Amino acid sequence: MKKIIITVTMLSLLAACTGKENSKHQENIVQNQNVMILDIDNFKWTRQPESCSIQNDTIEVVTKPGTDLWQRTYYHFRNDNAPVFQMETEEKYFSFIVKTDFTESHHRFDQCGIVLYLDSDNWLKGSVEYENEAFQHLGSVVTNNGYSDWATTAIPANVKTMWYRLSRREDDYCIECSQDGVHFTQMRVCHMHQGGGKIQFGIYACSPEQSSFKAVFTDMKLTACAWKAHDGQQPD
Repeated sequence: MKKIIITVTMLSLLAACTGKENSKHQENIVQNQNVMILDIDNFKWTRQPESCSIQNDTIEVVTKPGTDLWQRTYYHFRNDNAPVFQMETEEKYFSFIVKTDFTESHHRFDQCGIVLYLDSDNWLKGSVEYENEAFQHLGSVVTNNGYSDWATTAIPANVKTMWYRLSRREDDYCIECSQDGVHFTQMRVCHMHQGGGKIQFGIYACSPEQSSFKAVFTDMKLTACAWKAHDGQQPD
């Protein structure tokens, strides 16, 4: 499998990812020689998709009908059967980027995107969900302790690709999106109650209703944390 290696200079890594208070983390970076590695061999499936193909830096996933991630809120049902493809890390400060192509999505709620799945009651995801021929929903779901929320905005139905960037600062997270892979816009900032230690993150695709489509993931990479330390009001 292909390994993607990103070498980050000490200066930029410290400025982007840590802050002056994180001296222990800075020492760990020195020991690790400033190298962050994204190795597809380290990714594992939690539930298998209908089918999948991994060729170099392209991952194609065909969804199964009736697959989804949702817990309780409003709808009251619990769905926990979507396939997720993730790697583990204890790194506290990083960003994960992926490009999604959902040209074949065609049925209500068909979706694919970025995910951080800890267990059935604790996870987050960001994606575009197909709605109809006029529009679709760009949004995110955060689930803490078994209850999901859903924040969305309507975008044109002819948008068929989207980049996502998931950034971690300890147990707080930021999800961003981009249509060109260069200029990212914040979708949400959130806290994961169980997200302070070892985590898993990666990609997912699902079709909650009676549908199936091919989702394509490319350009996956790890970088220094692009979500800068807050420089405004100081904590109490």
